[in-house]
Amino acid sequence: MNTSISRRRLLAAALAGGAAWLAGCSARIGPPPGPEGRIDDARRAPAPGVLQRREGYAFVEADWRDAARGREVPVRLYLPADAARGAPLPLVLFSHGLGGSRRGYSYLGSHFARHGFASLHVQHVGSDRALWSGSPFELAGRLQAAARDAEAIDRVADLRFALDRLLALDAGDPLRFTVDRARVIAAGHSYGANTALLASGARVERDDRKVDLRDARIAAAILMSAPPFYGAGEPGRILRPVTLPTLHVTATGDDIRIPGYYSSVEDRVALFEAAGSARKALAVFRGGSHSIFTDRLSTGGAELNPRVKRATQELSLAFLDSVLDGRHDALRDWPQRHQEILARFDKRPALA
Repeated sequence: MNTSISRRRLLAAALAGGAAWLAGCSARIGPPPGPEGRIDDARRAPAPGVLQRREGYAFVEADWRDAARGREVPVRLYLPADAARGAPLPLVLFSHGLGGSRRGYSYLGSHFARHGFASLHVQHVGSDRALWSGSPFELAGRLQAAARDAEAIDRVADLRFALDRLLALDAGDPLRFTVDRARVIAAGHSYGANTALLASGARVERDDRKVDLRDARIAAAILMSAPPFYGAGEPGRILRPVTLPTLHVTATGDDIRIPGYYSSVEDRVALFEAAGSARKALAVFRGGSHSIFTDRLSTGGAELNPRVKRATQELSLAFLDSVLDGRHDALRDWPQRHQEILARFDKRPALA
């Protein structure tokens, strides 16, 4: 037998075993593995603690450690170019998808920073890009660990720890700035969207008790390609406690194709409908893919991809302007500007 063919068959068998395991794990909090993990920003890592300046913004990385949990929490912080002036900044806490890292979703972090926000991108070491390293025959085991309840809970704890650490930094630390504590936003893609939902009040029942991980400091949430909470019951019961403003972003081609864990745009829309938010918005782009919202440049269509990214940048800021500052014009006008690539836009309360 040809050696390369034999190896491909062995790899396929290993992956099939992992998929079979996932199909039997319907009681997990976390979403299934997705394709987004291998596509985050692969640029050379900067030295920790050294501020990197770009046009209109800057960023800096730090390798934090939560001693109480014995867990590393790497972060990348995006800041406006003039952040040193000391004015309080609203803060986005960003959670990556399965297999991602702090360097992913840079198109969003840099855009937030150019428009007056700080954006702290947290890396979750139990479900980060390390999943794709090592023997492919051990991939199923690595995916098993990443999908456990404990990792889903640890991801929320990562966000809480990162916020606590940021607020407690000493003067002179390169990550130090004044946080506007009334304007802290949770955001994430795929697994990260589930993480943001749990931090925003979503409640899952386990062993006859409710897992409530809400961080009361979070004022709004941006949720991209959020999968359902598999095996945890109907979404209304889980998401009704999410009462803060939420923005849901997806696409008609936003599919996760894992045996036992398939989900589609209909599942993303169902989460929007189920959220208990008095103020919420939903954007569904036409076509696309699950990973179109990452830094990857061609997925979902080479022509559509940058248009969706630009539209998502604009929408995120327009949503925050509306719910945090009461400036509604940008959100009102956004659908008209992007109608060619929109399949659906829904805002509640309805637009005037």
